[in-house]
Amino acid sequence: MKNVYKKWFLPFTIPALVLFSCVVVIPFIIGVVYSFSAWRGVYFAGGDNAFEAWVGFDNYIKAFQNESFRSAFIYTLKFTVLAVVAVNVVALGLALLVNSIAKAVGFFRATFFLPNLLGGLALGFIWLFIFENIFSTILFGPEGLLPISFLTNMTQDNTKNLFAMLLVVVWQMSGYMMIIYITGLNNIPSELYEAADIDGANAWQKFKNVTVPMLMPSFTIVFFLVLSNCFKLLDPNVALTNGEFNTRMLALQILRAPKDSSNNYGLAQAEAVIFFVLIAIVSLTQVMITKRKEVEM
Repeated sequence: MKNVYKKWFLPFTIPALVLFSCVVVIPFIIGVVYSFSAWRGVYFAGGDNAFEAWVGFDNYIKAFQNESFRSAFIYTLKFTVLAVVAVNVVALGLALLVNSIAKAVGFFRATFFLPNLLGGLALGFIWLFIFENIFSTILFGPEGLLPISFLTNMTQDNTKNLFAMLLVVVWQMSGYMMIIYITGLNNIPSELYEAADIDGANAWQKFKNVTVPMLMPSFTIVFFLVLSNCFKLLDPNVALTNGEFNTRMLALQILRAPKDSSNNYGLAQAEAVIFFVLIAIVSLTQVMITKRKEVEM
């Protein structure tokens, strides 16, 4: 069997590697080169190619000096911290809930997972309707069922929109992360809980000393997915506010950078490279930390 795998390994992997290189690696390298040039999208200012229009680190300096970029970075960081905590708490809670019931488990799994199948701008516009019409008038408006001013016009305020996007992301992502946690819970040996019962451990002690340590591989995966996806979040940001009211996140900031800087696509590409490096550093650091805890267990 090993000889069969060795024989067919290259024929099956080479097409995938070629496609990945053409779609991801080569465009990424070209983008890095363009980030050091005066690229204007369809031409280069001051030359016929990137090297003749070379500007060095000017685009990167302008990116860090750009108030909109710094504001988007801080806003994205705030949102990501809240989302990582909220999604993990809700997803783990759902996993524990579904794992504890005996009947209709498949139905509940499918129901909680269903929001993950919706995505893109359609999901954002659905929630925009909910926030502007259901929340702001019927439920929480001045004449609503439960008047709560904070829950009205959530897409028209910097702070409120942070929690509006958080609600959308938690609703969409928790079901997917729940499946990962359920898999981890099912892989925990029942003997560990039986030993904890013999030692007289209560529910909280079993959760803290058995469930959490044994779920560290699942935590590693979920933290990585939530961190990377929240840093890259674009569609809900576009649908809910389109960056108005100082609510731009990094992905939307990069998308709007050429328009804000007179078609300076080199500046936008520099922001994209910074964005990539930021996500890579944060994600890899998180994986290293959680992986180290797995080894300790």
